[in-house]
Amino acid sequence: MAKFFLFLFLCCTVIQACSQAPTTTTTTEKPKPAAYTSDKEGWLVDLDEAYATSLKAGKPILANFTGSDWCGWCKRLDAAVFSQPEFKAWSKKNVVLLELDFPRGKQIPQKNREQNAALQNALQVTGFPTVWVFNMAKDASSGRYNIDALGQTGYTPTVEQFIATVDKIVNP
Repeated sequence: MAKFFLFLFLCCTVIQACSQAPTTTTTTEKPKPAAYTSDKEGWLVDLDEAYATSLKAGKPILANFTGSDWCGWCKRLDAAVFSQPEFKAWSKKNVVLLELDFPRGKQIPQKNREQNAALQNALQVTGFPTVWVFNMAKDASSGRYNIDALGQTGYTPTVEQFIATVDKIVNP
């Protein structure tokens, strides 16, 4: 009986030793964090990138000020409008999409928090969701943006109503 327990003890020790991961690593590089992007397909999060895309495409920027992880109306707008195929097709032809997120639970990079807060201040956004449509120009000497605000909207219950509202803003 004692031999059986000794055999069992040795088997458990060998199994435990074989199942442990090595404690040393061969690389000293730290993994790079993933770049910050929107959870929604086609939406940019960087103003510089949105500006460059807008300039190249000749389209205005549609900026969605959202609290993606806490704002109920923002989530409803996303579900009713932004995630619909009709909106996606329309936006590809007509605007450059920019998401300006103000989350409470998830973290976004400091650069984006500062950018979003500056645009919130510049456009005097006080509630969410707020959607602004604007054109931009960049002052060559200072590197600062000049915003030509075309108009704004908020929660709209259907894709058709949202597109009609934005079309009136873009083409008055």
